[in-house]
Amino acid sequence: MIEVVGLSKARAGVTALADVDLAVRPGEVTAIIGPSGSGKSTLLRCVNGLETFDSGSISIAGHRLGPGPQPPRLLERVRRDAGMVFQQFNLFANLTVQENVALAPRVVTGISPDDAARRALRLLDRVGLAPFAAARPATLSGGQQQRVAIARALAMEPQVILFDEPTSALDPAMSEEVLEVIVDLARGGQTMVVVTHDHALARRAATQIVELVAGRVTRVGPPR
Repeated sequence: MIEVVGLSKARAGVTALADVDLAVRPGEVTAIIGPSGSGKSTLLRCVNGLETFDSGSISIAGHRLGPGPQPPRLLERVRRDAGMVFQQFNLFANLTVQENVALAPRVVTGISPDDAARRALRLLDRVGLAPFAAARPATLSGGQQQRVAIARALAMEPQVILFDEPTSALDPAMSEEVLEVIVDLARGGQTMVVVTHDHALARRAATQIVELVAGRVTRVGPPR
C-alpha cells in the first residue's frame, strides 16, 4: 500500500529526512512517533505530495512519487486515494457539517448532490455525529470537529488515510473521542498512517510503530 525507499530531504542545508525507509501493508496501521522536530509531519507531507523531497521514492496506493515537483494530475490522483486529516480540522465555516463531508465527493468525483448528501450522513453516523449534520463547525467541540474531518476524508473512499497529529490540539476527553473513531477504523481494516505524540493512541490503534529521531528511522516494531 505504501513503500518509502531512501527518502531524503533538506531545508536550507539542514537535514529534515535522511534515507528513510517505510513499508505499510494493506489493512495495517502505522504510528510514527518521535520528538518534536524529528521529521514526522514532513515525512507524512512528502507521502501525500504536499512537500517535495530530494532523493528516494514513494509508492502509495498504486502511484509513484519521485524527487522534485510532481505533475498536478498525479498529485490529484494521489490525494483521491490517500485521504489526509490535519491537526487543525480545516473545515469550511460557512458550510454545515453535512455539506463539509459531501463537498469533495460531489465536486471531485461528480456524484449527484443527493448521493453525496446520503454518503455524508452515513459517514457522520459512523463517527457518531449524525444528529449534528445541520450544525455549523463553530458550534461543535474540537473533538467533534476532528471527527467531522475524519468523515470528510472517508467520504472520498480512500485506500489509505494519513493523520497528522489528530489529537494534539484536543484535551484528554476530546482526544478519547477521536481515538475511539480511529480504533474503530483500524478494526474495520482501514489502512492508516498516524503521526502522533499520543502513545495511548499508538498502543491501541497501531499494528506497527516507527520512531523517527533527527530525520532518521531509529526503531520499527509492534506497539509492545
